[in-house]
Amino acid sequence: MSIRDQEALEYHSSQPAGKVSVVPTKPCRTQRDLALAYSPGVAVPCLEIHRDPSLVYNYTAKGNLVAVVSNGTAVLGLGNIGPAAGKPVMEGKGVLFKRFADVDVFDIELATEDPSEVIRACQLLEPTFGGINLEDIKAPECFEIEEELKRTMKIPVFHDDQHGTAIISGAALVNALSVIEKKLEDVRIVFSGAGASAISCANHYIRLGARLENILMCDTKGVLYEGRTAGINKYKQKFVRATAARTLADAMQGADVFIGLSSADCVTPEMLLAMGPKPIVFALANPNPEIKYELAMETRDDLIMATGRSDYPNQVNNVLGFPFIFRGALDVRATAINDEMKLAATHALAELARMDVPDSVRRAYGVENMEFGREYIIPKPFDSRVLTFVAPAVAKAAMETGVAQIQLNLDEYRESLERRLGKSQEVMRMIIHKAQRSPRRVVFPEGTQDKILRAAQILVDEQIARPVLIGPVDRILARAKTLHLHIEGLVDIIDPATTNAFDNYIGEYLRLRHRKGVTHTEAPHLMMNPTRFGAMMLHTGDADALIAGITQHYPDTIRPALEVIAKKHGIQKVAGMYMMITPKGQMCFLADTTVNITPDAEDLAEIAIMSADTVRSFDIEPHIAMLSFSSFGSSRHPLAAKVARATEIVRERRPDLIVEGEIMADAAVSPEMLGDYPFSRLTTAANVLIAPSLEAGNIAYKLLWRLGGCEAIGPILMGFSKPVHVLQRGCEVNDIVHMAALAVVEAQALNPPPKSGD
Repeated sequence: MSIRDQEALEYHSSQPAGKVSVVPTKPCRTQRDLALAYSPGVAVPCLEIHRDPSLVYNYTAKGNLVAVVSNGTAVLGLGNIGPAAGKPVMEGKGVLFKRFADVDVFDIELATEDPSEVIRACQLLEPTFGGINLEDIKAPECFEIEEELKRTMKIPVFHDDQHGTAIISGAALVNALSVIEKKLEDVRIVFSGAGASAISCANHYIRLGARLENILMCDTKGVLYEGRTAGINKYKQKFVRATAARTLADAMQGADVFIGLSSADCVTPEMLLAMGPKPIVFALANPNPEIKYELAMETRDDLIMATGRSDYPNQVNNVLGFPFIFRGALDVRATAINDEMKLAATHALAELARMDVPDSVRRAYGVENMEFGREYIIPKPFDSRVLTFVAPAVAKAAMETGVAQIQLNLDEYRESLERRLGKSQEVMRMIIHKAQRSPRRVVFPEGTQDKILRAAQILVDEQIARPVLIGPVDRILARAKTLHLHIEGLVDIIDPATTNAFDNYIGEYLRLRHRKGVTHTEAPHLMMNPTRFGAMMLHTGDADALIAGITQHYPDTIRPALEVIAKKHGIQKVAGMYMMITPKGQMCFLADTTVNITPDAEDLAEIAIMSADTVRSFDIEPHIAMLSFSSFGSSRHPLAAKVARATEIVRERRPDLIVEGEIMADAAVSPEMLGDYPFSRLTTAANVLIAPSLEAGNIAYKLLWRLGGCEAIGPILMGFSKPVHVLQRGCEVNDIVHMAALAVVEAQALNPPPKSGD
């Protein structure tokens, strides 16, 4: 990725300057708010904390606040540029903490190169922060500083330049060795670099299982060999070896693994050719690696390579570590980050890399295929699952090793972390839990599609549903094998051309459609349509839900379902609804967005009632706004009158519902504007929005989705007597999983599982 210097300067200088700000978490709009936030109200928590110092975590932000501390002596690859010049990096670190793990940060740049002054400054800050992240402090001083702070402080202290690279590269190394079928205790490892990162990596690899005697380390003067005195400090001394090797080239003869934490272009093709078979090369100097990726791959086709760069496969990026390690440490109020917690983070990352990769990650990195292997041995930074894998692993290790001050239920903790990812994650987790209580058969007519197959694997693994895939058995199993999926025997695969049920479905289809233009001659041909075949499976009870549409236009998917699936009793028309999640985590439901082009007042009322009942099934109380371009008669137009009449019908039929209209969209979602209408039955912002027409609903949800940055979950079809849902073309695997979970919950409501003891 190429970034112009001016582009970077404009990014940092655009108003407001810098990358971080302080945002209040409590209201401060009125005199009463001010009195609570400051004097006299603030005195009450002060006295409580004085009585019991542990209450500082209850009444202040300390429990979610980390100090990023640097003196600017080793900033990136820029060297000793000083604390002020290093401040943009520290601000950036704070952005990453917040973005990836919702940890708040104050960056603190210290104008000193005296280790004792850095130590004292951090010690004095202990009452303020829940943890200290040391950053860009040169070796060997960084070792001394961290050791003393860990010895004297009761909050976690973590030097990311040491341990972050060790934890992430350790996970990559474990997986790379798995790919080439070598054991860590057997391989010879060569380090180029003997600074903070290299020494920490070597120590971490030893904890993972590497042997000290199999490690050769080189600095700018060459190999750390027995008898050498120049440039050897107490931290390097551990890695001094009795060896005839004197140069990096000597060290790399026959080596299995190369770890570069030094400088650009110090490795030649000849050095690479001298390594053993199937070498692992981690060239981690940034921004330019020890050997260029293209040159390395041209030199040897049997190597696995990682760099620190995002434009090549296998990026070893510290952002995969520190936000989540601190998240787990903070949440158990750990007094330290110990070796067991670091190892837990490494193993969690390694495990995650071996799992299927979500579409959102593939799309973020612009690739079609991303699966465990030579070019994918470590998760990507924008894989949101890293939070729910690493933080619980770190918290568990802290609790098991006695450095945690509070104990967590790890299942509940994982759910709380998912809630940090957004309201949609919270809602979907609740729906998935409901589905898991009694999984049902969900038929996918597009059973040969990669995304359907990958979704089926997740549905099986998570015990959400029993997938039924329609298509040729051999083709589906072959494609699943290519995708490294393990679904054989765990899903049902039905080929319409060979199933015994085919003739029965034709007979039933003719019974339903013989007076609607379908002939005996046409029926077999029509039944070969996978979506129609799936609809017949649902109709006859051979499946409990139908999900289709990933490769078809919406009408082509919904039409076969409308032919054979009856509507719910009393329902005249089906309708579509989207769950919309704003960037701030607010949630609303918008209908009808997909089916009825020009609904009349009766239709709108029916859509509103169906929407309310669906929202209640998610354990959310509906507050309905019937939308128009007019509010309460401000415009006397037949279209506004239609919406007002629809509101009256809803109230007549369902007096239990909170519904208001006709009302303009901005007033419906603004409590302040609703205050102008004291008679309104909406006293809080509406969360169910009924559009007056299909064009209005469809335009609204797509603008919210594309321009407003909202998440759009759906469409959720309402009105069928059995669950039928149509996917958006090009949707992601997670969307398919979510729709399947919704369908299972709907099927459970229509046919509840037997109660315990029945």
